[in-house]
Amino acid sequence: MSVTRIATRYAKSLIELAVEQDKLANVSTDVLALATAATNRDLQLMLKSPIISADRKNAALNALFGKQMDSLTMAYLTLLVNKGREAYLPEIAAEFVSQYKTLQKITTVKVISAAPLSEGVLADLKSRLLKSGITNPNLEIQSSIDPELIGGFVLEFDNKRYDASVANKLAELKSEFNKNLYIKEY
Repeated sequence: MSVTRIATRYAKSLIELAVEQDKLANVSTDVLALATAATNRDLQLMLKSPIISADRKNAALNALFGKQMDSLTMAYLTLLVNKGREAYLPEIAAEFVSQYKTLQKITTVKVISAAPLSEGVLADLKSRLLKSGITNPNLEIQSSIDPELIGGFVLEFDNKRYDASVANKLAELKSEFNKNLYIKEY
């Protein structure tokens, strides 16, 4: 079975169980923490190791997360380890976040700019996106910096990309000049 299919099924089952037990908010917070923790190399190696027994993996996860996380999340981690799916924890966590955002109607907008954007600019951008109606009412903005844009910004959300960067405008001009529509060939 493919990793995507495994991640989708396990994430869906956790969401359904969390909704059923009215623990979705707690479990989503736990899964975000797990996704962050899963980037730790030592934890990845432990989870992927075929030498370490399931009992030891469960004991390690319980020692790491047992006191901070909801009992449902811990039971779910135990299930993953017992089924031999613990190596897929980063993929399952990422899929859970994606399904959670869909369920809660949250649109994540990535804003890439040449320089850091002020809070006022981000608030204005958020209000304009909400007024346009092209996003869900719950809007999450993630900003990053790419100096190669020279100026302007790039918006990415829902598999769409709006490029209003200076670098893009220069590339468009270069393309137009390369076409050179004004030279007559004899």
